[in-house]
Amino acid sequence: MNRKLAAEFLGTLLLVATVVGSGIMAERLAGGNDAIALLGNTIPTGAILVVLILVFGPISGAHFNPAVTLAFLIRREISGPMAAAYVAIQVAGGLFGTMVAHLMFDLQLLQVSVNARAGLGQWTGELVATFGLVMTILGCLRARPEAVPYAVGLFITAGYWFTSSTSFANPAVTVARCFTDSFSGIVPGDAPAFIIAQFVAAAAAAGVMGWFAQPTPGSRDVSERSVPSPVSLADTDLGQGKSAGDQGS
Repeated sequence: MNRKLAAEFLGTLLLVATVVGSGIMAERLAGGNDAIALLGNTIPTGAILVVLILVFGPISGAHFNPAVTLAFLIRREISGPMAAAYVAIQVAGGLFGTMVAHLMFDLQLLQVSVNARAGLGQWTGELVATFGLVMTILGCLRARPEAVPYAVGLFITAGYWFTSSTSFANPAVTVARCFTDSFSGIVPGDAPAFIIAQFVAAAAAAGVMGWFAQPTPGSRDVSERSVPSPVSLADTDLGQGKSAGDQGS
């Protein structure tokens, strides 16, 4: 358990440090061009997700996200106490990640964001982003678990650009981004609506993907075709010492 929590802490820390740090760097180099700044924030985030899932997936499942943990809790693939511990450590890791990013760029360790992100369009963006993220994880775990790291990175990369909210899709990251007054920040008062949308979307995605996973009469379920069952990343073959080139993610 200690190793799993340490992996979730460090993974979330590095994820948020990348999101906040790349946002600061992008804003400094973009010369006022928001599109260039967003691109500079997008690419590192998608890339680091692939790396972090490959590194920490065999240890903790590489959730780094309370919404993902909720989805596995709904599917009874993680216990209630462990899920609560995951969420707490993810939030803590996210806050430390913000501070690390600020330290790297010689900024005050914790700030309060003034970047407003509110309204029906933004909330809908978070519903779509989080639903799509959880759908991607659960769908790939069931059919192609070795593809999870790459699929997650690609979905978030796309989500930065096709969702109005730039695809936070993560309550721990949302909390952490309240405390950076930079390109990636969010006003603390706007965060609760984002977080509610994220949890609602995660629960909906878990339900929908559970329905899709039910075999139809007379058909063979995909899990019968030499593919691991839809479990947490830490329980796949990769978590038992095999490489991503074998089965597991």
